[in-house]
Amino acid sequence: MTLTPTPVRGGTVAADWVDEQLLAGPDGEPCLRFGAPVNRGTLRALVAERQRQLAAAGLGEHGTAALRMPPSAEFVAALLAVWRSGARAVLLDHRLTAAEVDRAVDRLHPGVLVELADGRPRFTPLPDADEAPAEHALVQLSSGSTGPSKVIARTAADLLRELDCYVRLPEFPTRGERTVLLSSTVHVLGLVGGLLHALHAGVELVVPQRTTPTGILAAIAEGGAPTTVIGVPFHAELLAAVAAPPELPQLRRMVVAGELVRPQLPAAFRARYGVPLGTMYGMTETGVIATDLNGRHHPAVAPVHGMRLSLAGGELHIAREHSPYLGPTDPTRWSDGLLHTRDATLIEDGTGLVTVLGRRDSQISIGGLKVDLNEVEQTLTGLPGVVEAVVLFADGAIEAYAATAEGVTSAPSERGGPAEQLRELLGKELAGYKLPRRLHLMPQLPRTATGKLLRDAAALRRQADAAR
Repeated sequence: MTLTPTPVRGGTVAADWVDEQLLAGPDGEPCLRFGAPVNRGTLRALVAERQRQLAAAGLGEHGTAALRMPPSAEFVAALLAVWRSGARAVLLDHRLTAAEVDRAVDRLHPGVLVELADGRPRFTPLPDADEAPAEHALVQLSSGSTGPSKVIARTAADLLRELDCYVRLPEFPTRGERTVLLSSTVHVLGLVGGLLHALHAGVELVVPQRTTPTGILAAIAEGGAPTTVIGVPFHAELLAAVAAPPELPQLRRMVVAGELVRPQLPAAFRARYGVPLGTMYGMTETGVIATDLNGRHHPAVAPVHGMRLSLAGGELHIAREHSPYLGPTDPTRWSDGLLHTRDATLIEDGTGLVTVLGRRDSQISIGGLKVDLNEVEQTLTGLPGVVEAVVLFADGAIEAYAATAEGVTSAPSERGGPAEQLRELLGKELAGYKLPRRLHLMPQLPRTATGKLLRDAAALRRQADAAR
């Protein structure tokens, strides 16, 4: 089935698209569960009411509303109401500080800011609003795990194209099934693969009230329908570490995306739960790119329908007619109809399977010798007891930050300490010039709001110092 947006009032983002593709279905059909269940009839009524309130706050067709709301039925209703109004939605993580929100508003000039206050939406008209380009439905900020966020805009047609990709995956949740969503609904996997796919395909979306192992397992167990869990590798690590999980006959698989998976994790997860740990590869700029939902090809993934991929100098490029970025576009990110992923990748002849090796800009030179930081990081992560690691190049040297199952803290300067012992163990696997000059052990590594490992050297150093 191929989806196409229905033009309304000269645009593609309006009531017809939302009503036909996301809100359609019997009134009593359960669709959302943020603690309490919400059926389609209730959601439709809530969306209509929020649309009236947005209009009263001054939002019209081609306007822009910024949403800073936690995962909730109110967030879903506000988002769909913005789109039904023919306007553009800017998604801001609810954990941002007031200063960060102010900077985003100054950068993007929305006309209305929507936030939750005492469980109810608050609509704040803003000055100096810009009229949005008619074709854009969604504006997201990239994760910012490696630096300043990029501003990415997508059209309704592109969102529908991505939903069509998910519909074509036979292992992905379908009508009558459940998705337990652990990923943020502000970012692409949680938004499209989780929320929008669930609304479009008739899947009940369940967001646990707590993303602890106990809270996640309880969310899986509370329904009898076939269940898929969607999250990031960190969530799979949490579940794989549960010593004696309950029987979960409804669990079909867990699917993770966002960063490379520790080599031992898929086998550890299957041993605990008897179901596969699938993986997906995607970008905020284009959504899902490739999947391995049954874990058959790990670490390789298969391109989704319609994805045209190529390699240039070992970097993965994706055919995309228009730049996904708002404002002037860096030609090293998009040019001549190609999106430059900056990911070092292999594409297998014959099968087309894709193996993402890591960031292409992770290759550095030490005394004229080439070092691939991805190789160092994956080798460190693969050592006994290591559950997560970040390796980066800063101030002319390789630095490593790792967390072990024991949760110990150890500085590089601690002679004979756990960090030094781990570095010696790493030295048995890698040549000396590849070894980190400094290796810090921390109880756990800091992450971005989306669950990705933080890769900012200054922030990591501050966290390491604070942990001691």
